[in-house]
Amino acid sequence: MSWFFTSDLHGHPGRYRRLFDVIRTERPAAVLLGGDLFPGGDGLGMKTADGQEFGEEVLFAGLAGLRGELGDAYPRILAIPGNDDGRAGEESLSEGERRKLLTLVHMRCVPLQEWTVMGYAFVPPTPFLLKDFERYDVSRFVDPGAVPPEEGWHSIPVDADAIRGATIQGDLERLAPPGDLGRLVCLFHAPPYDTRLDLAPLAGRSIDSAPLDPHVGSIAVRRFLETRGPLLALHGHVHEAPRLSGDFRDRVGRTVCLSAAHDGPELCLIRFDPEDPAAARRELIGV
Repeated sequence: MSWFFTSDLHGHPGRYRRLFDVIRTERPAAVLLGGDLFPGGDGLGMKTADGQEFGEEVLFAGLAGLRGELGDAYPRILAIPGNDDGRAGEESLSEGERRKLLTLVHMRCVPLQEWTVMGYAFVPPTPFLLKDFERYDVSRFVDPGAVPPEEGWHSIPVDADAIRGATIQGDLERLAPPGDLGRLVCLFHAPPYDTRLDLAPLAGRSIDSAPLDPHVGSIAVRRFLETRGPLLALHGHVHEAPRLSGDFRDRVGRTVCLSAAHDGPELCLIRFDPEDPAAARRELIGV
């Protein structure tokens, strides 16, 4: 059984064409898209570099073409937005769900064959100003150089008091199903803190004499994996991490963790069998 995972495609049509080609050829049972799927960095830029309307002309057209070709072999496609997508990306994914091309799983738990997929798009505070999908992690602490969620900008009106009181830790406590999570696949945008998957090029750097932590992942995600032990966690967000750490996989407790983030021009595709996620394979496919 083959599932695909990819993340951080950032609206590049070539990456999507290659992804659609591989889906057409290999016919996976499921494709999971882990956020930062759309072009632009302000949460509003929905056109590709060559002027195409990304949602209609790239994403929806490509998926509709696959569905027409594959028929009953069309895979389940589950997606979350990322912090670079903003609410415009989430709205576009919702439109894709209305057209029955994909399933938006942010803040949801969705059955998929014998497993359940839990989706969560929020990341801890970053230096970037768009805050639609940023949350305080376990407290209101913010790393040096990062901008608090209520001090950036949001593409829709928000309640600043609600933002100050919300955390990733609290969200995950409410979102996760009760009981044993041995058949749960977590589709996160943020990687867990202090792993091979959250390493940024910050070692030896400082801001106002405060040293920067090269591990920029989520403490809340790590604690969730340690305490609840889902089968598998899929991540993106920190593009440089697999190159800097030398690996796209890690383990937190009993949970296998995989990252599809990549800092090159290629499509990063991870193939895995949910019965044996530790044997996942990563391929960089030229576009």
